[in-house]
Amino acid sequence: MATFHPTASTKFFLATLFVMPLMAASALAGEWSVPLAGNTFRSSPSPGGRYLGRDGTLRIREADAVYKVYFHVDRAANLALGISGRAVHGEAKLETQVDATSWTTELQDEPSRVYPLGEIKVDGPGYVEVQLTRSHDNGSASVELSELRVSSNDQDLTLDFVKTNDGNMFYWGRRGPSVHLSYRLPKEVDLTYAYSEITVPEGQDPIGTYFMANGFGEGYFGFQVNSETQRRVLFSVWSPFRTDNPKEIPESDRVLTTAKGEGVSAQDFGNEGSGGQSFLVYPWTAGVTYRFLTEVKPDGNGNTQYTSWFGDKSKNEWRLIASFRRPKTDKHLTGFHSFLENFSPETGHIQRMANYANQWVQDVDGVWHEITRAKFTGDNTARGRHRLDFAGGSEQDRFFLQNCGFFDATVKLDQIFERASTASEQPKIDFSSLPRG
Repeated sequence: MATFHPTASTKFFLATLFVMPLMAASALAGEWSVPLAGNTFRSSPSPGGRYLGRDGTLRIREADAVYKVYFHVDRAANLALGISGRAVHGEAKLETQVDATSWTTELQDEPSRVYPLGEIKVDGPGYVEVQLTRSHDNGSASVELSELRVSSNDQDLTLDFVKTNDGNMFYWGRRGPSVHLSYRLPKEVDLTYAYSEITVPEGQDPIGTYFMANGFGEGYFGFQVNSETQRRVLFSVWSPFRTDNPKEIPESDRVLTTAKGEGVSAQDFGNEGSGGQSFLVYPWTAGVTYRFLTEVKPDGNGNTQYTSWFGDKSKNEWRLIASFRRPKTDKHLTGFHSFLENFSPETGHIQRMANYANQWVQDVDGVWHEITRAKFTGDNTARGRHRLDFAGGSEQDRFFLQNCGFFDATVKLDQIFERASTASEQPKIDFSSLPRG
């Protein structure tokens, strides 16, 4: 986070910013309205819960609930903060804190208006975290808030945050930016197998994270954190028929499950394209290296078979996840990539990262090719500067991806990164002994 220092309160400055008409204030300072609907998270007592209304307002009823609002500044600046809101069922006090600076603001039970909070000094570029809580002595009164107001006398200052709900961006923005590694593959070679490894550092595996290891042109394979008590290994293949509703897929375009491993569930999926999906409930652990193997093989009849295996590298094990047949497809492995995403909007303020390593592909002649170069990219949440808490790169013999948590060290997209070779770790796989169901 950026570093803050309180500045002396200036009654004229605050009055100018929050009482005078906006047109007059705009002549004196830059102004931003940060909608709470797309930039707020409950951090205590735990993430989650229904705290945002259908209209995007934040309703704070419990005195022990802590909410945090985030925006990014591109330079050092003096900022004046205000809040749009009101009290409900009587007068109420709002407690606001930025770093070590705090204010208490009395809200009235009347139509919503802007209340000045105070001033801070930001020492450099980075994220500003504004913490909001309801005072313990509010009785039955609650607080209803809609926007954080930010003003500065620096006309050149840039603020980045989720500005509107266009394209359902409040949802996507709260999920946070997704980041990807697109691997540089050998040219003019037909490829059958993709192999890679993931190690998630301890403490970097919050709920809602999908660490995707082996992505390909028609699907993806990795593992995720679904809840406090459940983790899954997930492997999916899209149908050639484009729809978000699997019931709309014609029979001739359906992805068929031809095999699945012990304990694996397989079914249709939708809402992000549609196709066949399989998962294994498996208690994978942070700090352990896991390996992923995917086979892409045309069957000679106009279909392609996709099969994936998973295992703990230290145990030298392979578990069959599933095998799918995709119709109207006659191709080998293409588009090998990895990504990191958060699928839970309630945990988009919590950082996650992983090391992606030892990537290899095998061609149809059985020759392994090591992959040491990858292009770093991001989704629309990153590219549109809705969220800037994303990073990626290479460290020694591995790549890494990192997102969420509102950290300051954003990494420029579309760079090519290169890792050191792991030739001594070339996969040694007896393909004839792999479980196939």
